[in-house]
Amino acid sequence: MTRRGWILFAALSLFWGIPYLFIRVAVVEIDPLLLAFGRTFLGALLLLPIALRQGAFRSLLKHWRWILLFTVIEIVVPWFMLGTAETRLNSSTTGLFIAVVPLITAILLGVLGHDRFDARRITGLLLGFAGAALLVGLDVHVDDLLAVGALGLVTIGYAIGPIIISRKLDDLPPLGVITASLFLAAAVYAPFTPLVWPDRMVSAQAISSVVVLAVVCTAGAFLVMFALIKEVGPSRMTFITYINPAIAIILGAAILHEPLTIGLAIGFPLVIIGSILGTWKSKPAPPEAVATGPDLAEERGS
Repeated sequence: MTRRGWILFAALSLFWGIPYLFIRVAVVEIDPLLLAFGRTFLGALLLLPIALRQGAFRSLLKHWRWILLFTVIEIVVPWFMLGTAETRLNSSTTGLFIAVVPLITAILLGVLGHDRFDARRITGLLLGFAGAALLVGLDVHVDDLLAVGALGLVTIGYAIGPIIISRKLDDLPPLGVITASLFLAAAVYAPFTPLVWPDRMVSAQAISSVVVLAVVCTAGAFLVMFALIKEVGPSRMTFITYINPAIAIILGAAILHEPLTIGLAIGFPLVIIGSILGTWKSKPAPPEAVATGPDLAEERGS
């Protein structure tokens, strides 16, 4: 992976590692649906002036079906489900489920014939997942099947979303796609917000959490996400979900005084090693594979 790719990878790992903390803080006072609406609507408003100035919406209309599908799969369903799950399951369970995303992405791309996975990259995938499992520890509860099912939908959505970007939306202005998707998601949530509006004053801490989620973890993160997918491809991009649990656990310990475990000391190095192995540039394919294999340009150019 290139130097620019690693910088984008580190930035997105941070941007999507901190939401667990802020979601956990916000859902104490704000319903998950209202939180998802605030995050998408504020993020869209922030990006709208820039998108309009750049004319980023001009070429989107003929691709509206794929944009709508991406919005539903990557934003509408996962963000509501993730917020709901965080009110019912511990952070260990949430982190472990999200860490499965690269495995799902790898399987999907392999089945579709869109990526090539050698022994080294498969080893990286497995090491990264093992490290993430150690990070979140053995305190994993799956007794709430509804919440577990919600997290299952989140992981599937997070795996499919980047593939849609790479295969169907790659030629469109990223800023236009992001802004349009956030407005569409907000429009889906909006009719239901009066039903879950708080009946008492919300604290500044909860409001600040929504703002951070909108500005950093939504508007900023999606811009970085599109750039990273363009740089390294959808499969490698999803390796950030191995880093996210570590960031979430460290912030939880530092701010929410959650306990640190031995699994953190052992698991975090495994996560880093797994990410490096899984994202390192593959050897060029044999000439006959280049001639016949589908979409190997992503491997050669990363």
